[in-house]
Amino acid sequence: MFLCRPAHLFGKEASSPHGFTIDLIQRRSNASSSRVSSDSQLGSPYANTVFDETEYLMKLQIGTPPFEIEAVLDTGSELVWTQCLPCTNCYDQYAPIFDPSQSSTFKEKRCNTHDHSCPYDLVYADGSYTKGNLATETVTIHSTSGEPFVMPQTTIGCSHSSSGIKRPSSSGIVGLDWGPLSLVTQMGGEYPGFISYCFSGKGTSKINFGGNAIIAGDGVVSTTMFMTTAKPGFYYLNLDAVSVGDTRIETLGTPFHALEGNMVIDSGTTYTYLPESYCNLVKEAVEKVVKADRVVDTSGNDWLCYNSDTIEIFPVITMHFSGGADLVLEKYNMYVESEGGGLFCLAILCGSATQEAIFGNRAQNNFWVSYDSSSLLVSFKPTDCSALWS
Repeated sequence: MFLCRPAHLFGKEASSPHGFTIDLIQRRSNASSSRVSSDSQLGSPYANTVFDETEYLMKLQIGTPPFEIEAVLDTGSELVWTQCLPCTNCYDQYAPIFDPSQSSTFKEKRCNTHDHSCPYDLVYADGSYTKGNLATETVTIHSTSGEPFVMPQTTIGCSHSSSGIKRPSSSGIVGLDWGPLSLVTQMGGEYPGFISYCFSGKGTSKINFGGNAIIAGDGVVSTTMFMTTAKPGFYYLNLDAVSVGDTRIETLGTPFHALEGNMVIDSGTTYTYLPESYCNLVKEAVEKVVKADRVVDTSGNDWLCYNSDTIEIFPVITMHFSGGADLVLEKYNMYVESEGGGLFCLAILCGSATQEAIFGNRAQNNFWVSYDSSSLLVSFKPTDCSALWS
């Protein structure tokens, strides 16, 4: 669900939800029936990640010889893509751009088009886009065995035209939803659909796949994962209520209420989004608690902001997901300080009636989050994520 949208109050870009159109010719791929990279043989795959102001970038290698890229870790989209040479219209990126001609394993997919290419076209809501061709390539990440976890003939997007993406530290996007072209689906192995990560607002961390992605022990809470036929790739959760301090705001009795999924959990979106009518109830509850001076947001994003030198004046917010998964969120997760200081804003934004509700990556900070697509569960464990890999 990645898209860059300016957060003027904070002097940087934030990844926001998008609506996009994607035209992937022959988009279903075989999940490498010849691949023998099972957990029992090669350990559990994992990759290093790095925090980049508002996003989490995953490090992986593509091609032969391996060429390292950093791309946005996005559980809200399917395709793995990177900018490729020749790049007729690419956004500026810090790292060198991948050159397919230098890889012995790069092979463009052939489709029933006039030139037999397999084009893809993703257009984001703010006008940013990526266009290119589908190809197969070797993708390599790490493994707990100490040996590389190698994924031959993985379908990727080779972007020759992309614009509007504001993060030059990123070479592209790693799609991790449960669509057929996502990286986790193409892994296969003994534990398909297992992902876990632990985000912190600083430093590096890891994303785990397979057996090593399972979390357990004291403090773990789990909620059901839903898939909808309208948007089958997204990981939906069911939000029952939000508590602002001691005030609980139920979704029951509002248009937002659902029994089989009403909120997408998305690592590629920075902030949390709620439908406008329900969002306003949450904001009103915050306003009743906070006694500081309100600041009018002129950015057009309708932030709820206050003059304050401390985050402690703001109430604790709890997300109540179905099955008794109550997430008591740290204040960092729910309030963001302006770049110059002295101003804090609620990190929940109101979406339009047609926009998905989203549980963004900032709200997920300091939780070990695990996706188990086989059991249809998402689990959370409160964790000091910055201490895990420091």
